Amino acid sequence: MQSYLGRRIKFLATAVLLATYGAMAGASFAAEPTKLLIAHGAISNNVAPLWIAKEQGIFKKYNMDVDLVFIIAGRAMQAMLAGQVLVGLVGGTHVTNANTGGGDFTMILGLENRLDYIFVARPSIKSGEDLKGKKVAIGTPAGSASLATYVALDHLGLVPRRDNIALLGIGGVPERMGALRSGSVEATSLSPEIGQVVVSEGYRVLVDLGKENVQFQSSGLVVPRSLIKTNPQLVENVAKATVEGTAFIHKPANKEIVLRSLGRNLRLDRGDRVENAYQGLVAALPRRPCPSMEGVAAMLKLMAQHGLNAKAAQIKPEEVADMSYCKKFEDSGFFKSLY
Repeated sequence: MQSYLGRRIKFLATAVLLATYGAMAGASFAAEPTKLLIAHGAISNNVAPLWIAKEQGIFKKYNMDVDLVFIIAGRAMQAMLAGQVLVGLVGGTHVTNANTGGGDFTMILGLENRLDYIFVARPSIKSGEDLKGKKVAIGTPAGSASLATYVALDHLGLVPRRDNIALLGIGGVPERMGALRSGSVEATSLSPEIGQVVVSEGYRVLVDLGKENVQFQSSGLVVPRSLIKTNPQLVENVAKATVEGTAFIHKPANKEIVLRSLGRNLRLDRGDRVENAYQGLVAALPRRPCPSMEGVAAMLKLMAQHGLNAKAAQIKPEEVADMSYCKKFEDSGFFKSLY
């Protein structure tokens, strides 16, 4: 039996495609809000501009009726490849894998332009040496969390094969946290706003990648290039609404609204944890959320280096990210008008 989520994805994808073809044919129902499903591949701070854009009516301002759904990043990209989802907030690694596999996607906004994960271990693990012969949970095989784990292990002087470290593909954040707490694994990579929960329980931060300032194009707003050709206005509207959501977050007057949104969406039940998430968000979220071409280049190098995608070495950053929307928003004064 088809799941509710599957039916909802199919319905919304069909609605968007019908709106697209109708617009191309000169249909007269443009006044009707465009139904759109946006998938986000993680539950973390970088989704906040989308949560805010929905909750504050910014998507509606651009005549869009948006549903946001969490689908773990690798599967979100698969749904986009299948045409079930037209817009996704996913990592650059997934765009690279999709494009080297025959897809044609591009990242038009960059909401997280560095690896800010913390590599967290059980209290008994006091150093990298203690991880030898142990199990480590990674996310989806070629996702940002997985690559963060490889970088953290590198930082600790560890090589999984040489040091007999088993990397287990335990995908989502709740599953990885559960595996850590149960003792099924000794370490994993988590976003800091979520990782703070287990750190407060006595788990140990072995590497804080945010402090290492690792250039890396993590999550961004991704669309198929075909959608840019068939419905450029829809793509621009989604991008503008996301940029406005970003600006809303950065305005100090909106802090209480943003705090409530983070607490609800991240399921943080303590004020200090919500405050920490907020401070991390405003520090890391680019005010002009453009992809980092340097971050894309670094990501491609790391993917090839760690054997996640041998073809990544032949890919140019321009094949993963598109700066034209950011240039348009800069040249038109749209960015400047929001601050």
